[in-house]
Amino acid sequence: MTLQIADTVSLSPSQAKARAHAVAARDNLRTEPRAVRIAIITLAVLFLTVFVVLPLVVVFAQAFSKGILAYLAALSEPEALAAIRLTLLVALISVGLNLVFGLVAAWAIAKFDFRGKTFLITLIDLPFSVSPVISGLVFVLLFGAQGYFGGWLREHDIQILFAVPGIALATTFVTFPFVARALIPLMHEQGTQEEEAAISLGASGLQTFFRVTLPNIKWGVLYGVLLCNARAMGEFGAVSVVSGHIRGETNTMPLLVEILYNEYQFVAAFAIASLLAMLALITLIAKTVLERHLGEGHASRDH
Repeated sequence: MTLQIADTVSLSPSQAKARAHAVAARDNLRTEPRAVRIAIITLAVLFLTVFVVLPLVVVFAQAFSKGILAYLAALSEPEALAAIRLTLLVALISVGLNLVFGLVAAWAIAKFDFRGKTFLITLIDLPFSVSPVISGLVFVLLFGAQGYFGGWLREHDIQILFAVPGIALATTFVTFPFVARALIPLMHEQGTQEEEAAISLGASGLQTFFRVTLPNIKWGVLYGVLLCNARAMGEFGAVSVVSGHIRGETNTMPLLVEILYNEYQFVAAFAIASLLAMLALITLIAKTVLERHLGEGHASRDH
């Protein structure tokens, strides 16, 4: 109590008033009727149970409904293995491209002022506002047989649609905001003082980036890559338009789940779906860990 009084005396009148309001607001929250608090907590838990926990339980229950041997047999089918390989390949390509783009875009937006900066930020957010199906149709209009580049591609025997390049392009388009959007606010908050100091000491632009900027944003980079990878592996709409659904060749894991389910192969469908569900759980855990590291980094800079 004496320490609290001493702290209040050392503050200016405006600061003391602000602290008093904060304490009063906190006390008001704590004095909320018990029935209201129980009702809010129960509603939140019920919502999470119905929309998050229950679907996950159903997926794994159906996947293992005929035993572990049937589960492993479904995953070892050539068609399933091809879908897993294709999903991993496309995710690797799209995450790699988005990592390079995200680093460059975030560095340019956060560290420099240039004409068209607002327009670039708007373009980065474009995939969030456009339906994935529409983005897939755009690639059909560009690279399809009757598209703008279709004739030239056909003459040079280059296959974009219904092949890995088209799937990778569509996936890259719908996922490219994630790395940039994870890094832009972080790099804005860090400012340019450390980079300016490094340059004043004779470091080049690349040396400044790799020795000063990149170490400061490493957790943000991992956070963006994590979200980008999760979206790339789970993408359905855009990939469905450009893949052609060629079995064993252009079906990713989400597309194969739909095909198997429509053919009443429920164990196989839910087995593949369980892999995607495990990816979601791993992503959630890793996201929590990375957010903790980012929070600790913010706290250390504040002190």
